[in-house]
Amino acid sequence: MLFKDQVDFVRQHIKKNKLRVFMTVLAATMGCAFLIVLASIGFGIQDTMREEILQDQAITEVEVYPNENEELNLEEIKTVPYVGAIVQRTSMDIMTSFHLENRTIQGNLQLTDIKEEEQSNLKLSEGRLPQNESEIIVGYHFAQNLWTDAERAKVEEVGEEEDLPKGYEKSIIGKTVSLSLQPYDSEEAFPEQWDFKVVGVTDNPAKDWIVDQSILMDKSWLPELTGAYEANEEGIPEDFTYTTTKIYTSSLEHVKSVTKDLKDMGYNVYSVSEQLEQIDVFFMAFKIGLIFVGTIAILISSIGIFNTMTMAVTERTREIGVMKAIGASPKLIQRLFLMESAWIGIIGTVLAVVISYVVSYLANWLLPMVIGAALGEDGLEDLSITFSLIPWQLVVLASAISIGVAMISGWRPARKATKIDVIQALRQEL
Repeated sequence: MLFKDQVDFVRQHIKKNKLRVFMTVLAATMGCAFLIVLASIGFGIQDTMREEILQDQAITEVEVYPNENEELNLEEIKTVPYVGAIVQRTSMDIMTSFHLENRTIQGNLQLTDIKEEEQSNLKLSEGRLPQNESEIIVGYHFAQNLWTDAERAKVEEVGEEEDLPKGYEKSIIGKTVSLSLQPYDSEEAFPEQWDFKVVGVTDNPAKDWIVDQSILMDKSWLPELTGAYEANEEGIPEDFTYTTTKIYTSSLEHVKSVTKDLKDMGYNVYSVSEQLEQIDVFFMAFKIGLIFVGTIAILISSIGIFNTMTMAVTERTREIGVMKAIGASPKLIQRLFLMESAWIGIIGTVLAVVISYVVSYLANWLLPMVIGAALGEDGLEDLSITFSLIPWQLVVLASAISIGVAMISGWRPARKATKIDVIQALRQEL
């Protein structure tokens, strides 16, 4: 029998039992779609969390902490392969105020090595990196938080975010600001003041809730600033300065190897790659669980395929007998029924994939609006949350499971068809 004739044989039976085959295909579609949509939730949440982490900090960044009563050996760290830059930022335990005209801000002063900052690819929203010790970089929100005394008093009185003053609305680039130091337990600042020129503004933080009021200054100023503290106070506390060290690798693929080498040296290390690995392990187990639950739905739908194929064999007993009588082999008869069950699985899978993508799109579009309406908060419809994500690997896996289960469900009835006795089949009434 030619392949075309085999296809016609299958098509004729499907036409005779349109309703039953339709319901069987519907069951297969629902089972496969349930598997894809359910698993897509795990992929969507994982993708959202990865994006959140990667936006929250530099992806090539490795934080290094020395052990207690020890210091970092920077020369040793520089020998680690693929280390691009070592950025150390030092903060002081004192109030640092910056003044511009009649405006003031208490910023987060950080002393750093500008050359290392440049090698770490520090991103600026405007301006450039400092070229001498009298130039500084300010945070993205530095200018808008430069307030007059009247504006600051209004903020303390109202305390509402929407009523915050706009601060310094002109460009801060090229402006000269004055730095003064004041202990937290004192009402007066030190008499010393230093003038600096603002030449750059850092990039906008990835999170809307982060307010960047930092000031990056060359580390060569540390001795003079600590000297001013000594001149006005009785000695310098042991914890007056605090230094954080961040290492930047040449690329993301080297973060893991650099992290391992630093741990082997005995340092305490944290990097994005470790957090991503932990998340990936968790979501791997989570997605396997979802796929398992979805597979159960496909197995339930396989009962319908099994019943449909069993009925097909029963209804076509005489037909099978005639085919055997004219020389049809058992393999051919088995193939015909397997083709029919495979057809049900393929059609159901194709429909399931289409439906799954539609459901995924609607979920990502509607759910933020629904959540926003339920919580009564504006702007939640713009949440960058992926509720459902369908990668091609999930489609391939679900399709293989769905079609495979359909074939297995039709295998037993197909085997039964090959064992029908010719004499008995021909005696059966039409």
